[in-house]
Amino acid sequence: MAAQPAEGQKPQKPFHIVTPVLESLSLSKAAGTKVFMKMENVQPSGSFKIRGIGHLCQAAARKGCRHFVCSSGGNAGLAAALAARELAVPITVVVPSSSGPTAVHKLQELGATVEVYGKVWDDANSRAQELAKTEGWVIIPPFDHPLVWEGHASLVRELKDSLEDKPGAIVVAVGGGGLLAGVVAGLQQVGWQDVPVIAAETLGAHSFHEALKAGRLVTLPDITSVATCLGAKTVAARALECARECQVISQVVRDEEAVRAVQQFLDEERALVEPACGAPWPCCTRGGCSGCRARGGCRGPLRPVLLVVCGGSNIHTGRLRALQSQLGLH
Repeated sequence: MAAQPAEGQKPQKPFHIVTPVLESLSLSKAAGTKVFMKMENVQPSGSFKIRGIGHLCQAAARKGCRHFVCSSGGNAGLAAALAARELAVPITVVVPSSSGPTAVHKLQELGATVEVYGKVWDDANSRAQELAKTEGWVIIPPFDHPLVWEGHASLVRELKDSLEDKPGAIVVAVGGGGLLAGVVAGLQQVGWQDVPVIAAETLGAHSFHEALKAGRLVTLPDITSVATCLGAKTVAARALECARECQVISQVVRDEEAVRAVQQFLDEERALVEPACGAPWPCCTRGGCSGCRARGGCRGPLRPVLLVVCGGSNIHTGRLRALQSQLGLH
């Protein structure tokens, strides 16, 4: 659902593209059913984030915003910086030191002013909130905003047009919960509320899993996972609400599994993605879909599974080799 233009204005074209849906032969073989991939890694900003964040930035610009400020582990900032450039609005992006120089360089290339603050995203977000008190500046949250979820919901509407039938499950990575909230919104819009959502996190960035267990929001003491783009110590409250509205199945994988998946994805699908994007992969390969079912996952006959390849720009081959060495995977 696109934001409505002001009277007399033409509707704005969204900044995201309609991404392809491809079958993964290797994952299909491992899962015991067809596994399709929604290739969000080919979005202009490198990830699905441009859907919701672009949508929010357009709405803020129409209201007269003079300066955007965004906190980010990398991908949300890139989406906001791309939208800001297209809208000719200045932007400051605050990133934690864990984001590394690659993210900073790419943000600067897009014309963003970058401030490195704190160790993890929560630290950077506190700084961004302070900056947003400046008159005319508007905060662009990376995941916790209704317009962000509304923008992400476009992903499911595209699936409705692309797939012959609704999938047996949709597998997503969860950091702050924005993608999960958007997917659930999309499922509700197209009448697929009965499709289970498998929510994958890495151990050490598993705030959603802990919240589900506790039945309330839980703040992790620290982010210890190498999947820094999943590094929100507290998941959005909306993510927990989604688990009450739809069947959401939490799966936690180890860093080693996520990084192995990055290499497998490169070898078998010819694309390089971040460990955050690798986290959902093992959910299809750990004994296949029958294994997920045995762990209390999907019910009913096996139907094709849809894996959201969320993307990620904070990765290159040198970074992958360093992660493999760090985790003893050579």
